[in-house]
Amino acid sequence: MKRVGIIGVGEIGRAVVTGLHHGGGAAPEVFLSPRSARTAAELSERHEGVTVCGDNQEVVDRSEIVILAMRREQCRDALAGVRVGDDRILVNVMAGMGNDNLRETLGTSAPVVRAIPLPAIRERRSVTVVYPSHPEVDSFFAQLGGALPVADEAAFDVLSALTGALTTHYAYLATLASWATGHGIAPDDADRYVRGLFQGVGRSLGDETRSLDRLAADHETPKGNNERIRTTWFDPANAAALTKALDGLLADLSQPGRR
Repeated sequence: MKRVGIIGVGEIGRAVVTGLHHGGGAAPEVFLSPRSARTAAELSERHEGVTVCGDNQEVVDRSEIVILAMRREQCRDALAGVRVGDDRILVNVMAGMGNDNLRETLGTSAPVVRAIPLPAIRERRSVTVVYPSHPEVDSFFAQLGGALPVADEAAFDVLSALTGALTTHYAYLATLASWATGHGIAPDDADRYVRGLFQGVGRSLGDETRSLDRLAADHETPKGNNERIRTTWFDPANAAALTKALDGLLADLSQPGRR
């Protein structure tokens, strides 16, 4: 199993380390950048084989696969002066940073793979989109819930745009709980009920024998409560607004300067 370095130990870096140790069993050595000192130290104390390095060059030198998980605007400062040998494999999880731009920034010919790991990899429950396909990177994310290689950067951008809807889902749930509270339900009870309601929906998504449209149909009765909310709130105008927002995000992600 490859030695793994992570530069940028935020939410995704933490999720990667946690996922590698989820369920016990063998895990690779992991080398963390020192900048997020508290998080890096916590992970090192909690998990065997996790080391906080003195600087980002040490992370690269001690690793075979290096995950770059900082924000795009932090990239140049974080990687200034860092030398990356062509024998390393770089995993680029920076939104809006194309592989060619990253390779140019680092001045390396090392293979670079874009990826979209989501926080649920901490429990090995999330498929990670990758481009281009690379056997080592595909295998790495396969153990964290699965890898989904795509054919080109345009397809990668489409799936990247979908991740922009994630917090909207949480805001939707918060709105439901707030509505119930406004009608006299205690906030804790409303929160607990909404969580339980949609955790059940989440589990049904594991049934890949049914399409998403089929799941929606199977969960509603003709002229029932679910059909009423779907057809009166999530109407064609609402669906069109969502499509327009996704199209706008995709246009930004697809700008040549980001590749």
